[in-house]
Amino acid sequence: MIDHFGIHVSDYDAAKRFYDAAFAALGGSLVMTVPPEFTGGKRSGGYGRGKPYFWMTEGAAQTPSTHIAFAADDRAQVDAFYKAAMAAGGRDNGAPGIREHYHPNYYGAFVLDPDGNNIEAVCHKPE
Repeated sequence: MIDHFGIHVSDYDAAKRFYDAAFAALGGSLVMTVPPEFTGGKRSGGYGRGKPYFWMTEGAAQTPSTHIAFAADDRAQVDAFYKAAMAAGGRDNGAPGIREHYHPNYYGAFVLDPDGNNIEAVCHKPE
């Protein structure tokens, strides 16, 4: 149902390092940028697989922070997301593992991005 969405990031370069690594682990990448002359002088980039579905734009980070969950193809991708996001400046908010209180097959990992947004990778498949 969601075609695309976006957030503002207070430090575009730090956010780009974080999201480049996090999305690479999930098979995605930065697929589009918008020239600053179309965004009031702000840098803006869209991530996805083929088309941008997650956008980040320079600006004051939203308050309160937000929670965004991205689908992983398997549990190994969740693990890779966590490792890559942590190495790229993320902060732990829940290591990879089963979250039975959500669902018996809910395998997720939670990392805070540079602005404190709770970014998750989740796989709903059994092992």
